[in-house]
Amino acid sequence: MLTFIDLFAGIGGFRIALENLGCKCVFSSEIDSYSRKVYLENFGHLPENDDIRQLDENVVPNHDILCAGFPCQAFSIAGRKNGFEDARGTLFFEIARIINVKKPKAFLLENVQGLLTHNKGKTLRTILDILENDLQYFVPSPKILNARNFGVPQNRPRIFIVGFRKDLNIFNFSYPKSIGKIVLIKDILEKTEVSVKYYLSEQYLGTLVKHRERHQNKGNGFGYEIIKPDGVANSLVVGGMGKERNLVVDERLTNFIPVTRIKGEVNKSKVRRMTPREWARLQGFPESFKIVVSDVQAYKQFGNSVAIPVVEAVAEQIIKTLTLSLQEKKQITSSVL
Repeated sequence: MLTFIDLFAGIGGFRIALENLGCKCVFSSEIDSYSRKVYLENFGHLPENDDIRQLDENVVPNHDILCAGFPCQAFSIAGRKNGFEDARGTLFFEIARIINVKKPKAFLLENVQGLLTHNKGKTLRTILDILENDLQYFVPSPKILNARNFGVPQNRPRIFIVGFRKDLNIFNFSYPKSIGKIVLIKDILEKTEVSVKYYLSEQYLGTLVKHRERHQNKGNGFGYEIIKPDGVANSLVVGGMGKERNLVVDERLTNFIPVTRIKGEVNKSKVRRMTPREWARLQGFPESFKIVVSDVQAYKQFGNSVAIPVVEAVAEQIIKTLTLSLQEKKQITSSVL
């Protein structure tokens, strides 16, 4: 059984993906208290809560695969000059130093697609240079993969970076291909009536309409969006107008009794926000996943999470590659003996 660690664990998207493939999690780290609460509730394990910059890499157990959906931060030096020194002060450096000490067989990193062009591509080049030359890993060209091509109705392109320790003699890797099945918004919406608290008031919807018109008149594309039942959601984002970018029309409302302090009548078009559970489905979380925090925190957590089906597809390719390599090495050893 292959083992893995779960850095920047969030609510466990990586963990679900790799456990689905039969791997065992031996360590996790997450600083956000609300995410740690959800992680504990779902996995029976409380992640380390130290700031990862204070984490002693020597307490991290040995493992086969390092997983991390790390935040993207600007490097202080444009371009690589001093190896690790270029990465100091960034959260990527925390990953690099753990890899440097624990030397896992492989790693799986995920980030926003903007990393590809960040600082005119210099940030990514620095990352790859450190992984390949300082840490001695074979790193195939990073790949942009979109969640909508892997079984969830969300347009969520993300960059994936995979690496294998060079002494394993792995120098070929194929990223997964689209499953060829497009799931639609109607496939993940609630099957029963949704609480009135998710419905926009007539006044607020009117404000959104005017707000979008002002931006359109300026040539901007900003504004709310109503996703059609046979459509695909925009990428889930945290804060700002995040929830308003993925509104839906749901005419099943019968209980108009307010459950929040928001005043005003429900909008006549029956437009509502998607629920946290629907956001969970957009990220591929199972129905059994427990949501034990407020809606505000739940939206934040699912918006920050990875799309599980994509991670699982990439991890499956990593496991196949590792397994084949280890089998070949065993055969060579047996023949020598």
